[in-house]
Amino acid sequence: MSTVAKAISLLELLGSGAPEAALADIAKAAGFDKATTRRLLVSLIAQGLVEQDEATRFYRLGAGLTRLALMREAQFPFLRMAVPVVDALAAETGETVHLSEYSRRGLITVHVVESPKANRVSVPPGEVLPMHATASGIAFLAFTEERIREAILAGPMPAFTPFTIGDANTLAEQVAAARARGHSIGSQGFEEGVMSVAAPVLGTDGYAIGAIAVAAPRVRTQKADIERLGIGVTAAGREIGERLFGRLPGQKRA
Repeated sequence: MSTVAKAISLLELLGSGAPEAALADIAKAAGFDKATTRRLLVSLIAQGLVEQDEATRFYRLGAGLTRLALMREAQFPFLRMAVPVVDALAAETGETVHLSEYSRRGLITVHVVESPKANRVSVPPGEVLPMHATASGIAFLAFTEERIREAILAGPMPAFTPFTIGDANTLAEQVAAARARGHSIGSQGFEEGVMSVAAPVLGTDGYAIGAIAVAAPRVRTQKADIERLGIGVTAAGREIGERLFGRLPGQKRA
């Protein structure tokens, strides 16, 4: 693992657990020795990406990450264009709505509006959604480049529940169905008891750059609800694309 990769892994560790962590705990979780971990943290502190509390000596994510995020959003205003659409869909459906954006690491959850209902689905911001196990992933695969889709079909498909898709043929069938209808339907593939409907957000070339999904408890999701959510989420994905690129994205299907 390169030095850069090690440093990034520390940032991800600090972002996925408690707000602050001690050096020994970070080193143990990362699998590095304490000297290496301290050296990496010192470098990250120098760049403003990590901060250390002077009293407790615990480490936490730094404000420099916010600066980088704002710079990226200024160049490509994905959230600024998409958040109003996500919020509107959440208000319309009364269910949890989450937005994801593709990177080489996978589909990263970048915005979540949770349902106000007591029995609701929770999706942590920053969570990487497995392509084979989520409605968002399948919607993305249905409209992505062939090389990306083939890599997922050929790769490992770890089981998260007894209902997770575990073979390439079944996944390919689900992807084809999502491509035909314009949105995907997922049932308990990533979390038991959860039903999701997702649609892609398309770029100007017609390929997906992310996905928007509605997630609800399976016990209160009927066939008519799924059809209604499919219409709503497909329209929302299209609207985000229009807001981003100023026109309806192409409908190329890989």
